[in-house]
Amino acid sequence: MRKFLRLFFFSIFVCLSACVPSFAEIPINYRQEMRQFVGEISSYAHSLDPDFLVIPQNGQELLVQGDDVNSEADRAYIASIDGIGQEDLFYGFEADDLATDPTVTSLWIAYLDLARQNGLAVLVIDYCSTPEKMDASYQRNHELSCLSLAADRRELDRIPSYPPGPFSENDDTIETLGQAQNFLYLINPARYSSKEDFIRAVTATNYDLLIMDLYLGDEAFTRDEVEQLRNKANGGSRLVLCYMSIGEAEAYRPYWKAEWDSNPPEWLLEENPNWAGNYRVQYWNKEWKALITGSADSYVGKIIHSGFDGVYLDLIDAFSELEDEASLDNE
Repeated sequence: MRKFLRLFFFSIFVCLSACVPSFAEIPINYRQEMRQFVGEISSYAHSLDPDFLVIPQNGQELLVQGDDVNSEADRAYIASIDGIGQEDLFYGFEADDLATDPTVTSLWIAYLDLARQNGLAVLVIDYCSTPEKMDASYQRNHELSCLSLAADRRELDRIPSYPPGPFSENDDTIETLGQAQNFLYLINPARYSSKEDFIRAVTATNYDLLIMDLYLGDEAFTRDEVEQLRNKANGGSRLVLCYMSIGEAEAYRPYWKAEWDSNPPEWLLEENPNWAGNYRVQYWNKEWKALITGSADSYVGKIIHSGFDGVYLDLIDAFSELEDEASLDNE
């Protein structure tokens, strides 16, 4: 009888196995995997600092569960973040200093409206260098209640010389994201000879919020140095956020291992042809996630240790290219 039962249940198992696709055949929900990743970053950071800010850049489609802005909002994702960043809203989508197609702008504005309706701050970076276009960028974003920066270099390696001061410059003490009226996006400090040089340049400005890198060269900014960077020249204070890419790996980061050049882990994919040293990743992979978040030695852990007020997450829209590739594979 027992032998009969074993054969009976084994037959059922074989039948079910034949009917259910294998794990490898189950398609990956790239959007949900990115939402999950951002949520894990947020949960870990908030376990250490409840006021820590999490702002993803681009990938605004993640705000909804469907394929268009009228779909149901993804409440869990929205609850895990404090704002969103948007590049190229009015200038820079096809080329720097070139107006973005109005159709694209209108589509993105609909998502930004949804973000604001759900209590999220919106930060916009337009890439333009003509003074008239920079003025137009600031004014149009102000009309949308967006914080904005007209960046005259996509490399984001210098403080724009125009206008001579931040839009809506003020001497307020900025303690929350909602109080900020402008921001500076300065994530490539290569022009600066030292951290002290970088600190002097930033503290000579009156921006309400600074987005910067954790490192200058191989040296991480310390908690004391981040505290210095909070000082505005006019006596006010600013928030300081740390830039971090989570949709690509960067060969110049401390987590990079020399052996990856010849023997990369399975989650490390091809190099980005537009940005040398940047590599696509399977961002849902546990090993990659562990490098980014979840421990004191992770990237987020180091950012919190250095006293930053939050993270600004880049390459959120990595899901889009993967979706396109999967669609082509299925044709």
